[in-house]
Amino acid sequence: MPPLNQSWLQRENEFAAFTTGPLLDFWQQRQEEVFMGVDDVSIRFVRFTSKQHSRVVLVSPGRIESYMKYPELAYDLFHSGYDVVIIDHRGQGKSGRMLDDHHRGHVVRFDDYVDDLEILWQQEILSKPYKQRFALAHSMGGAILALFLARRPQGVTAAALCAPMTGIKLPMPLWVAKRIADWAERYPKMRDNYALGTGHWRPLPFIVNELTHSRVRYRRFLRYYADYPELQVGGPTYHWVRESIQAGERAIASAENITAPLLLLQAGDDRVVANASHFAFCQSLTKAGNPPYGGAPHIIKGARHEILFERDAMRSEALNAILHFYALHSDSSAETAANPS
Repeated sequence: MPPLNQSWLQRENEFAAFTTGPLLDFWQQRQEEVFMGVDDVSIRFVRFTSKQHSRVVLVSPGRIESYMKYPELAYDLFHSGYDVVIIDHRGQGKSGRMLDDHHRGHVVRFDDYVDDLEILWQQEILSKPYKQRFALAHSMGGAILALFLARRPQGVTAAALCAPMTGIKLPMPLWVAKRIADWAERYPKMRDNYALGTGHWRPLPFIVNELTHSRVRYRRFLRYYADYPELQVGGPTYHWVRESIQAGERAIASAENITAPLLLLQAGDDRVVANASHFAFCQSLTKAGNPPYGGAPHIIKGARHEILFERDAMRSEALNAILHFYALHSDSSAETAANPS
């Protein structure tokens, strides 16, 4: 594996200068677009393109996240030679909501996320004459991408999953959570209400956050949500929990259908998703004859859930692994769209 990019290892020390200088200049070059997803819900996305690039990365973020949180990752991917497209999943970010209370994390069917991603792939990735088409996903976005890949979409060169939500860490045994969710499903007011112990979004002090060790990146995330309240999403509904538990189980069961080369990054100190589910997912891949790169999850030791927003050393290790993995497949020939434009 090539040596780490030294600028990545020094970024937190110069974070204010970076975010108000080069990153801000880069962000102002973005193209924000919208398409109509399942049930005519508006789905927003952002893209960064260059005529010099022949490769693209589609990014699928996690729960409650928006592409407004991802400028730094987009910057690093773009300056590594990739066009970048980032989706705002339905019910969060700048995309349309399904409930009047926009703080409730909700989806009617988990497959609606997958269908939206497929529409974006067809319209913005496959229709362009890229030589290679990559995908990168985090957490909930990882479960979405895994289910999308199981459909064997055309043109995927390789994909990387960061702490994918193939299983959720719950404050109770899984069987108890399933029973509660099944019970709530019978009562619409309860089904679409906040799951037990959750509610409106509120900023948590850095010292109690379970997402990252990076103080500057965590503060930047909170500032975005404070400055753009329309991005705020709180706890999930009981229905979302039910759909997501089932989606994680389906991702593991359908992994045998995935044929695209795949890298799975695992946060060693993850307190959000169940790391044991990653091993089950990888076993399913291996059993079907398509083991993940390295044969097992690539563990970022000490990292919390948001690997790509971690301290420089851990984030750099993850980003280096992703780009090295993509580079291994950059000479492979992804299928060309029938009507490239």
